[in-house]
Amino acid sequence: MSSLVLKIAPRAMAVVCSDDELRVSLTDGRWLSVPIVWFPRLAHASSSERANYELLGEGQGIHWPGVDEDISVMGLVAGQSSIEFKAAYA
Repeated sequence: MSSLVLKIAPRAMAVVCSDDELRVSLTDGRWLSVPIVWFPRLAHASSSERANYELLGEGQGIHWPGVDEDISVMGLVAGQSSIEFKAAYA
């Protein structure tokens, strides 16, 4: 059995949040979309709080200062939800 090894770490360049999904534009041209409910802080945030994000580490992570949410792009690519979501649905 083989495993996936990424030679180049994916990086975010833009983020769009709706009431249903978190969409991240990656520097390699892909769009990554995950359900916003995976991140309860974002799901309960206002539109303006969701729109106020910062890219961290040249796009390795995303930070929303208004709701104190941090998400790694590698985690999104791996399909990882937040700890809060996992605790609620474990």
